[in-house]
Amino acid sequence: MRQGVPVHYIGIDLAWGEKAPTGLAVVDAEARLLHVSAVRTDEDVVAALAAYDGDCLAGIDAPLVVKNEKGSRPAEQALSKDFRRFDAGTHPSNTGKPEFANGTRGARVAKRLGLDIDPRSGRRRRAVEVYPHAASIVLFDLPKVLRYKAKPGRDLELLRSELLALMGHVEAVVRTDETWAALRALVETATQKAQLRRVEDQVDAVLCAYVAWFVDHRPDDVTRYGDLDTGYIVTPTLGTEPVAVTHAEVVRRAVRGYAAGHDDLMRAGENAVALVRGLLDEAGINYLSVTGRTKTVASFAEKAARTAAGRPLYDDPTTQITDAVGVRVITYVRDDVDAVADVLAEQVTVTDDRDLGQETASEGRFGYASRHLMVDLGGRSTQVQVRTVLQHAWAEFEHDIRYKGTVPDIHVGEFDRRFTLAAGLLELADREFSEIRERLRGATPAVGVVGDATADDDPRLDPRELAAYLAGQYSDAGWSRTDHYGWIAGLLLELGTTSFDELGEVLREADDATIAARMDYRHPPGAVRRLDDALLWVFGDRYVGLHQNAHRRPLLAQRLERLRGTP
Repeated sequence: MRQGVPVHYIGIDLAWGEKAPTGLAVVDAEARLLHVSAVRTDEDVVAALAAYDGDCLAGIDAPLVVKNEKGSRPAEQALSKDFRRFDAGTHPSNTGKPEFANGTRGARVAKRLGLDIDPRSGRRRRAVEVYPHAASIVLFDLPKVLRYKAKPGRDLELLRSELLALMGHVEAVVRTDETWAALRALVETATQKAQLRRVEDQVDAVLCAYVAWFVDHRPDDVTRYGDLDTGYIVTPTLGTEPVAVTHAEVVRRAVRGYAAGHDDLMRAGENAVALVRGLLDEAGINYLSVTGRTKTVASFAEKAARTAAGRPLYDDPTTQITDAVGVRVITYVRDDVDAVADVLAEQVTVTDDRDLGQETASEGRFGYASRHLMVDLGGRSTQVQVRTVLQHAWAEFEHDIRYKGTVPDIHVGEFDRRFTLAAGLLELADREFSEIRERLRGATPAVGVVGDATADDDPRLDPRELAAYLAGQYSDAGWSRTDHYGWIAGLLLELGTTSFDELGEVLREADDATIAARMDYRHPPGAVRRLDDALLWVFGDRYVGLHQNAHRRPLLAQRLERLRGTP
């Protein structure tokens, strides 16, 4: 190119026919992205690139010269021989195909743009045929071609993660703009493969433009397969030092490994929820819900690729992203948040414990409040978030409004103030709820306020009446989960206890003071847990062996040893 003259590098991911979209891109001499779009017709291509009518080198991903009647061009055969082991071989081009029977679309478009397609040309406006798959192997040091093209057996999540990986690589060598950011957002939120397809051509076009830039800036590191007479392809030479063995490649490998183990992670997430729920039930702690989630492949890819001030947030995403598996516990009152954290600390290894509400308060502010614990469950790091139902409501609403970019700039300050005010009010409400619960301890609730009534032909004790009975029996006990009253009523039925008179006779045999001393409750157990221990005291091994206790016999056996004073 001429010294001192602004040069543009054009990328054209050209469809072989005019029905499919064609991606267009332009970068400047500093590899800054100036234009990216998708068009269909030759006229659209010419119109979109009209502003770039000066010195340029275009990289066109489409055959420019095809003269062989069948099979593949010599250039395609030679390139495929080198790149087939990377799954980056080419598609065959020949004049037997309708697209090339009367010349190539690539040559026609190049002519309309005033581009010389001779690879040895020194003219100010020229074009070369490029192949993004082969170029990406060399430029980004890939072990295999990225699988972002829609093919049978490739689901949406795989296509999304692979396309995001490619975009990450491109971002390492091209200075992208707002239009590119919008394309990335489309990929991250796509719900159909067709939405990815619309972005894919434009991403390929940007890569084609960069390959043209590479050809011009590093001519000694470029190989030309074939010639002008039979057709040619220009691509970075195999073995060339990669331009971006960068964070993008680290991310790609991490995402591929994450995707390969995602089924195992899903099972680990389910097991984590079951374990935490079991620990809380065993401790007799009341809670609204215990739920879990495992990051999707796309979510992991997005987080792994995050940067701050131009630097990666994660040098090693596989080990540094520790919330791939998460459990969330929602309690009714603030005291139970601490109780849940204490139970986890007693039963599993806690590697980190942050009270974000306390951290916010220490700064003299109101805002996000949640207890975040990192625990080791079976050798796998798992994040457990614990917060009250009011804290959860605030966090979910704030995330949806503030972090999804729906707040106009003009309202940011006002909304910040309103969110802070709401957080302060909810903290006050949490305190009042805790106080109400403390006041209610010792008071017998009215019959009928807890649980569902049993059917007329159900021989079990009515769960609502049982709740009222136990509130009187254990006036200092904490609340129990609503569904647990029906569950313990089923155990009583297995024991043959179907009336409150019979239950009273059973409980008279229980030594509540000794039970409490030997169980050494760390937190006020719910009324159902108190009854559970009393039944274990009275019936011993018979209670352990009940059919409905089959899933927890080892735990009950351990508790029975404690009740018996066995060291």
